[in-house]
Amino acid sequence: MKTQSAKAKGRKLQQLVRDKLIEMLDIHPEDVKSTSMGAGGEDVTMSSSARKKFPCSIECKNVEKLNFWNAYDQAIANANGFEPIVVAKKNKHKPLVLCDLNYFINLHKKNEPIQD
Repeated sequence: MKTQSAKAKGRKLQQLVRDKLIEMLDIHPEDVKSTSMGAGGEDVTMSSSARKKFPCSIECKNVEKLNFWNAYDQAIANANGFEPIVVAKKNKHKPLVLCDLNYFINLHKKNEPIQD
């Protein structure tokens, strides 16, 4: 795959993540941006108001083969104190999210149904 095609593929995933955050968390579109390809740091940047709703740092990988450990290490390096997550996608498959087990379990704990 040509470099330009690979970057376009990565950009498409970043934009999908951005659009999902805007839609599902009711975040203002100007508060979430897809970072330009090749720029260092997070792949999706957020304003402080968006961070209050989604305190995570996102690393996007749209590739056919992925070393999850390296991708997660990159997410950690770019997290700046926020929870590092990796959004991974490959052709003809839906995007998946990789995050810390404790973080994942705490998400469920926070969303437990209220019992009467």
